Amino acid sequence: MSRPIHDSPLFEIRTMEWLQQNGRLHDKKPHRHQGFEIVWVRQGGGSFCVDLETRDIAGGHVYCLRPGQIHQFLPEAGTQGYVISFSPDFLLMPAYNKPVIFHAGSSPHSWLLKVEESMQLEMEDMVLKMLKEYDNYLLLRSEILRGLLNIFLIYLTRQFVPAGIRNMPCKRSDLVTRFLAIVDQKYMILKLVADYAGELAVTPNHLNEMVKKVSGFPASHHIRQRVVLEAKRQATYSGASMKEIAHQLGFDDIAHFSKFFKNFSGLSFSNYKKEAMQQWR
Repeated sequence: MSRPIHDSPLFEIRTMEWLQQNGRLHDKKPHRHQGFEIVWVRQGGGSFCVDLETRDIAGGHVYCLRPGQIHQFLPEAGTQGYVISFSPDFLLMPAYNKPVIFHAGSSPHSWLLKVEESMQLEMEDMVLKMLKEYDNYLLLRSEILRGLLNIFLIYLTRQFVPAGIRNMPCKRSDLVTRFLAIVDQKYMILKLVADYAGELAVTPNHLNEMVKKVSGFPASHHIRQRVVLEAKRQATYSGASMKEIAHQLGFDDIAHFSKFFKNFSGLSFSNYKKEAMQQWR
């Protein structure tokens, strides 16, 4: 089974009303983007399915999608809000410094945020300024859009980041953010906490301690879950065999991969793939 990959623009911002009028709001099929996408539902309802997990849509929620996430947006008629899409390069920042909401290992539900009432006016002000600038083609347009988007992402990140990391010294929180970024980049080749500790120039014990303080789980948990997540995506998206997926994820022994998948997903690979194919058919 194949799922389409949609090319993402360098930057685009639209109202849901505009997308509805142009036939681009309701996703006809599950798909994934090469870039990031932020969907802010201001009013309305419906459902949003991301990586085989379906959530009901409610006003005041923001959905943050990372590159590669399989998703389908099914809003009810009259749903209002905004959709912002941008490429990984648009923000001109290193991967380890991207907002924590876009790290795959940051939280199992990091794609869903409830916007605090106190922040809605400030955030919508940024969105309206982006919409106005997007419709203009004046000098330094991209620079202004990049600056406004960065402020908007900071507002989101402040609401997402758990209290534990907010209260941590900057040096410690940066370490965890960098760890999650490296996991995103190298999970296919690095499987041990010691490997990541080496990349970050710290001891494995120190890395585990810091990551557990922030997330509640040791570093090894995030590494394993990132591998399992990609295995699930490949099983659902590509139709590849278990052997092919195991090889792609850095497992030389298919029996080892089979045991790994079952231990950390709760299902055998064949049973998971059967359920996923039925759900996304």
